[in-house]
Amino acid sequence: MSEKVVSDYNGYDYKKEFWENVDREYEDQADRMAIRKLLPKRMDKFADIGGGYGRLANEYLKRAHKVYLFDYSKSELAQAKEIYGDKIETKAGDIYKLPFKDGELDGLMMIRVTHHLRYMKKAMAELYRVLKPGGVAVIEVANKRTLPKIARFVTGRSKVNPFDKKVANYKDISKDGFYNYHPKYVEEIFDKTGFDIEKVLSVSNFRSRALKKFFGTEKLVKMENGAQQVLAPIRFAPSIYYKLRKPE
Repeated sequence: MSEKVVSDYNGYDYKKEFWENVDREYEDQADRMAIRKLLPKRMDKFADIGGGYGRLANEYLKRAHKVYLFDYSKSELAQAKEIYGDKIETKAGDIYKLPFKDGELDGLMMIRVTHHLRYMKKAMAELYRVLKPGGVAVIEVANKRTLPKIARFVTGRSKVNPFDKKVANYKDISKDGFYNYHPKYVEEIFDKTGFDIEKVLSVSNFRSRALKKFFGTEKLVKMENGAQQVLAPIRFAPSIYYKLRKPE
């Protein structure tokens, strides 16, 4: 991403610091579970947008003939090359000006990126542009309307209203803030951009230190599998996954 970058991961070991040094096995498995349910089985050209070091690459490498890993961070992409070699082609750049031709991709996904996006509409327009007609985009969105955020608002511990469609900018998390979105807000953007919403999943429904300690990762993952579809209509979880298609 560019245009006053919200989070620059150059020089930051995202793999080690965020995923390996902290217990996020449940979150990782929840992401993978959703991706397997939503990504097409066969694609010619596919891109992981904001894919960092390629954490989720094993979920799509066998589904696509040609795989691109795009990210703003050159250090993350260098790490991905060390891991996957010629299995992927890395591209660094600006998410608001993607280095792909119009209609070049059969499919793409963008996971754990939207909370960094200051210009959601512009990013969605770029994703739409690079997809071919009939192409599929799997997008994860950081949800502002979760149960913990509702509880904090109702009890006065947060001024962020989870019920309105205004974008939430949590500047207490980083100097530039992380962005969370009301589901209706992003769904309106998808619609205005031209996408058809084919499927929705509620993901990481049990993201809680207390629940991890009480149930353990294995049980939470089993619970997650059923909850993703069941809780999708109420857009419950901190991560909402969308399978979008560009009309033919």
